[in-house]
Amino acid sequence: MFHKISILGLTVSLGLPLMGSAARAAETPDVQTIVNQANRAAYYQGDDGKAAVKMIITDKQGNTREREFNILRKDVQDGGDQNYFVYFQRPADVRRMVYLVRKHAGVDKDDDRWLYMPALDLIKRIAAGDKRTSFVGSDFLYEDVSGRSLELDTHELVETTDQYYVVKNTPKKPELVEFAYYNVHIDRKTFMPMKMEYFDKSSGKLFRTIESQKVEEIEGFPTVTRSVVTDLRTGGKTEMQFNDVDYNIGIGDIFEERYLRRPPREAMR
Repeated sequence: MFHKISILGLTVSLGLPLMGSAARAAETPDVQTIVNQANRAAYYQGDDGKAAVKMIITDKQGNTREREFNILRKDVQDGGDQNYFVYFQRPADVRRMVYLVRKHAGVDKDDDRWLYMPALDLIKRIAAGDKRTSFVGSDFLYEDVSGRSLELDTHELVETTDQYYVVKNTPKKPELVEFAYYNVHIDRKTFMPMKMEYFDKSSGKLFRTIESQKVEEIEGFPTVTRSVVTDLRTGGKTEMQFNDVDYNIGIGDIFEERYLRRPPREAMR
């Protein structure tokens, strides 16, 4: 739902005055309004957008690997379908690799995902069942890149603090995911999802978090510029740093399979 490779700081102080519970309840939107606004804040800034991303993967021993790529996003409909194009630049073993997503906002149709691996000159269709597997060896998942459809979960507002709305999200088809539920801390001022906590099916324990550690206003849009996912089971973590973020740049119709092998110039620059 709220995973942001546009996705997702968490320590932003809003400076809101303390309110009594009655006043807070009177001002609290219903949960569907909250999740709709959070979804737009996280994924739908402008009509399109582009960023240069540096990914740092750290294992439990402290060893690191890096990836650098450009990510482009274009909305088909505000709050609805979207397209994503990810072009890898570094290191050499992933250079020219491309990840393409056609995101479908409804519950009845799975997102379409393709991965082009230049070393094998192979285009691989990513099955719906694989969307919650590792994205290029990182602690982020394929589904984290473009986000999880709101329609896949039921939503419950479980807490309202001076800074956050805390929403519990429970999958409608639990057999398709590895978590029992996840909580999202949503900034009450900007509606930006700030922290996600995933809880294990069997033990009920927290096993995965995604945190936005830096948020900046870019072209009038609150934008996550540093996001970190931590896997508490493996001890690994992955940080993504978003640079050169730009919105409403007029991205063309590049979200086609034919551009996987020959990416357009706007994706490579």
